Amino acid sequence: MGNFTNLLPGVALFAVALVLFFGLANIMRGGSANLSQKLMRWRVGLQLVAIIVIMTVLFLRR
Repeated sequence: MGNFTNLLPGVALFAVALVLFFGLANIMRGGSANLSQKLMRWRVGLQLVAIIVIMTVLFLRR
């Protein structure tokens, strides 16, 4: 379980960063406002998941 708990927070943070990057890239190139809005909503949801994952890992490690 050690490797899994080390890897999971990183995967969650990478997902947040990836969606953030795609959202910002869409905004900067003048893409669809609806797509930008959808990506930013996904980012917020993934941030919630990342926080839950990190807090769970910290709880399990105590």
